[in-house]
Amino acid sequence: MPYDVVALGELLIDLTQSGTSGQGNLLFEANPGGAPANVLAMLRKLGRSCAFLGKVGADGFGDILADTLQSARIDTRALLRDKDVHTTLAVVHTFENGDRDFSFYRKPGADVNLTADELDEETLRACRVFHFGSLSLTDEPARTATRRAVALARAGGAIVSYDPNLRPPLWDSDEEARRQIAWGLAQCDVLKIADNEVEFMCGTADFDKGAAMLREQYPNIRLLCITAGAGGSYAWCGAYRAYEPACALGGVIETTGAGDTFCACVLHDVLRGGLDGMTEPRLHAMLRYANAAAYLVTTKRGALRSMPEPDEIDAVLAKM
Repeated sequence: MPYDVVALGELLIDLTQSGTSGQGNLLFEANPGGAPANVLAMLRKLGRSCAFLGKVGADGFGDILADTLQSARIDTRALLRDKDVHTTLAVVHTFENGDRDFSFYRKPGADVNLTADELDEETLRACRVFHFGSLSLTDEPARTATRRAVALARAGGAIVSYDPNLRPPLWDSDEEARRQIAWGLAQCDVLKIADNEVEFMCGTADFDKGAAMLREQYPNIRLLCITAGAGGSYAWCGAYRAYEPACALGGVIETTGAGDTFCACVLHDVLRGGLDGMTEPRLHAMLRYANAAAYLVTTKRGALRSMPEPDEIDAVLAKM
C-alpha cells in the first residue's frame, strides 16, 4: 500500500529525568523516542498513513518500542529486531528552562546495525514523502543503508525530507559530522534545521545569512525551516520568507520532541498543499500551526507518546 510518509532512522528509549526518590536519587522515566519515529507519531495524529524502517534490539526495550509504534498505528512491517545488539538508550538531562542534554548508550546500538540489504524496497518506493536524519549516518552499516533508502525513495518519486538533528557525542569529530550532514543537505527537498545546527554548518548565528548560504549551496532545498526554540521559527520557499514567534503560554517541562513535532506539521502542510503552490500567507499559517503543536509536546515528558491531538493544537492557536 502507498504511504504518506515513510521514515528511517533511530528508534530508542529516552531515559528522562523524573524527580528524585525518597533517598535523593534521580529517577528516570523510560520514554519511547527517536526523532524519525516521533515525526511519524505526530503525523498519525494528523491522519497521515506512515511506516517506519529501522532496527531495535531483541530485548525488553525493543518490545516496548515495537508495541508503542503499533499503538500509534505506525506500520512496523519493516521494523527489524537484532539478536546480537541491544536497543539504543539516551539519557536526557533536563535543565530548568526545559532545554536538555543527551548521553547515549549506542556503541553499538541496534539502530546503526541496519544494513542496505535489509531495507524494505517496496515500502520505500511507495511513499509520498521520505524522512530521515543524520543519526543514521554516524556509523556503518546504517550509513550505507540510509543512502540506499534515499535513492530508492527518490526513484519512486517521493519528496525527501531531512532534519540534521545534530548530536555531537555520537560523532567521532565535528569534521565528520559536517561531512555527513552536508550529504543529507544535498539530498533533500524539505529541510528542517535548528538554530544551533545552522551555526554549526554555516558559522553564523544570523538566520537570514545562514538560510541564504544553505539555499545557494544546496539549490535542491525547496522549503527551508529554521527552529529557534523560544525565539520562534522561520521559513523560506521560493521568493517567500516568513517568521512566527513561539507560543509562550507557559508550563514547559522539557523540549524533547518539539522539533520533531514541528517537522511533522510542516510535512502535513506539504502533503496537503504541495511545494509548488506555496504562498507567503500559507508559510505563516504553517509556522503558527507547527509552533503551537511543538509547544504542546514541551508540556509533557517524552515525545512519541506525548504528541498533541488536532483539537488541542486548535485550542492553543485560538490563544496565540
